[in-house]
Amino acid sequence: MRNPILIIDDEPGIRSVLGAVLSDEGFSVVEASSGLEALSILKTDLIDLIFLDVWMPEMGGLDVLKAVKADWPDLPIIMISGHSKIDMAVRAIKEGAFDFVEKPLSIDKTLASVQNALKFSALSRENRELRESLFLEDTMIGEGPAMQRVKELIQQSAATDSRVIVLGENGTGKELVARQIHRQSQRSRHPFVEVNCAAIPDSLIESELFGHEKGAFTSAVGRRKGKFELADGGTLFLDEVADMSLHAQAKVLRAIQEMRFERVGGETTLAVDVRVISATNKDIPKEVGNGRFREDLFYRLNVIPIYVPPLRERQEDLPLLVDYFFKKFRKESKAEVLDVPHFTSDAWKFLTEHTWPGNIRELKNFLERLLVMTDNDEIDAEQTKIILGQSFAVSAPVTPLQPWLNMPLNDAKEAFERALIEEKLRENRYNISKTAQALGLYPSNLHSKLKKFGIETGK
Repeated sequence: MRNPILIIDDEPGIRSVLGAVLSDEGFSVVEASSGLEALSILKTDLIDLIFLDVWMPEMGGLDVLKAVKADWPDLPIIMISGHSKIDMAVRAIKEGAFDFVEKPLSIDKTLASVQNALKFSALSRENRELRESLFLEDTMIGEGPAMQRVKELIQQSAATDSRVIVLGENGTGKELVARQIHRQSQRSRHPFVEVNCAAIPDSLIESELFGHEKGAFTSAVGRRKGKFELADGGTLFLDEVADMSLHAQAKVLRAIQEMRFERVGGETTLAVDVRVISATNKDIPKEVGNGRFREDLFYRLNVIPIYVPPLRERQEDLPLLVDYFFKKFRKESKAEVLDVPHFTSDAWKFLTEHTWPGNIRELKNFLERLLVMTDNDEIDAEQTKIILGQSFAVSAPVTPLQPWLNMPLNDAKEAFERALIEEKLRENRYNISKTAQALGLYPSNLHSKLKKFGIETGK
């Protein structure tokens, strides 16, 4: 069964007939006899499309439409009515409905609308991902021999479905390499899904990768798709793969071998078509020798290894990188693109002798900080040392808990919760659905917390 479809109609006959037609076409069907019941279902079940009757008691179809679009703006909705009017159809489309079909339902028209809605939803999701990717550093800067070799390997590996493992220190751009491989591959029109294996607790990694069914564990209040399922047809990027536990490694090995898995708490075997790219800053053969990484998984992942050199090994690219980041920051600040400072010869000597332990990330932060802290057209060695040296300034250790150390426990918990919600709202540009997803909350729960803390979202 594929693409769960929710039918919201107070007439059992309509739900039964429409449900039978959709089931015959291979869709999974969920039914609701009222708007309130439907909103409850949406909080716990994964739904890809909704059929919504206009005329229902208690909560009318247009009210349900508004409520759904408020919390699930990307969910396509097809309105159905036996008493349709032009003005009603126009109003529904303006409120966000994808289509408006009349009763009695034409099977051909209904199925065509379903296919169009699902295709439109997939394209919208793809466009959103592309827009979001514009905010990433998606340009590989470097013309030296080391970077030319990396670019050649990217081009060669992109033409295949072979698994790739990207090796290198933190801050060298391993994720960028993975995205470039995906962008140049035949899977580029499908999702690129990233998993930071180091950031997910071992108790949650299996659910994160493979999803879970409702009730699989205490906090599993609804069905959830995992990263393997979300990446179907595209690329799954396992960042910091060497930080996974041996138990999780065994699960990943099986999924990679068979491209089949079950959600946590589920019995249905799901099949996917996913290309796996992994990355790590660790010495994997050493990790294997110490018993911290499965040798069989290493050989599965290590079909095409790509080593991304640290900045100290590609100093010839430093002028290109400096020029790129200066222009990028100026453009983002809407200043003149070419109005960038330049370094004196002594300053350049200092930059080239610096070992850049943080690699490209350290260089980027240094240049951004420099633009903020000085208005000079020319940067000398002394200024460079001062601004770059701030990265290594020794100061008294500051605990992340510092803001809450003098508060009672309950006050500290509320202050932290409020601060986290406000930060996630800013990160997601005050989009409630995205913010709720980032926090692991349902949108309705997030609305309650916003009201509780008096947080304004009208930005």
